[in-house]
Amino acid sequence: MSALAPGLLPLLRELGDLKRIRSAGQDGTIATRLFEAGWRAWLAGGEAQDIALRIMAQALAATRLGDLDHKKLGELGIEGADRLTVLNRAIDELADELDGDLVARLKAQLDSPVASGPDDGELPEAIASLRHQPRAGVTGPGRPRIMLQPEENHAEHSFVVALYAGLLAPFYHADPARAFWHGMIHHLHSAAMPDAGYTGEVLLGDKLDAVIERTRALALDQLPQAQADVCRDHLSAIADDATPSARAFHAADVIDRVIEIEQHLKRSAVTMTVVLDDYGLVHDGPVKAFHDTVLTEIGLP
Repeated sequence: MSALAPGLLPLLRELGDLKRIRSAGQDGTIATRLFEAGWRAWLAGGEAQDIALRIMAQALAATRLGDLDHKKLGELGIEGADRLTVLNRAIDELADELDGDLVARLKAQLDSPVASGPDDGELPEAIASLRHQPRAGVTGPGRPRIMLQPEENHAEHSFVVALYAGLLAPFYHADPARAFWHGMIHHLHSAAMPDAGYTGEVLLGDKLDAVIERTRALALDQLPQAQADVCRDHLSAIADDATPSARAFHAADVIDRVIEIEQHLKRSAVTMTVVLDDYGLVHDGPVKAFHDTVLTEIGLP
């Protein structure tokens, strides 16, 4: 495929909002829950490539449907082909800028979602704690931290980077599943290392590498040997941008870092004109005329 292009940005921004979508009866955001679901499935012996594709498919559909996922649609009485039609429709709304072959592979996984509930086994503390470890926000040497809240956590960041990396992989002629797992694994050290951002890295100076190695070792020691060895391979691969999958990962990481801050700043750009005219806040329906009259009488907007 060709190089990255600005046409991808609307989709990437929308995918980033999986860090902020919640629903009743669910613990944490969709991004947090899918991050943990992927890890649970892998630690339970699932095939990493299958898990990556299934999770990516779920995430794409959830970007428009939220927690109206495969399981919930079934609970609400939508079964079989009708359920898949809804999920496919959600992906079709988003996928124009993505590699067509990858999208087809993802849609083929929609009928086999990875369970995202907490009942599929306890996670090692090094994985579970990432949902509780906040990201630093904006920091710079010699400057006070810019606090933009609510802040994302490291599970959310890791998941969205993984998702971006997998979806961008074809642009770098990379394997989507390998790029995806680069993202899922890259912040293992953050379980034991509170995030002080760029400022903290500079202040640690020549001790930084040793601290990261120590905190990674603490996390890896909690994993089964087979998965720990795979994690070491991924961490070694993303130490630079020498491979296609590493380039997809590093592209995803920097894009997520900037989009996350952008979404805090863009709130001031939302106007009532956008909300009413573009999004149809007061939308068509049997009482639309009455609603319009009420707003005119009361002086809104």
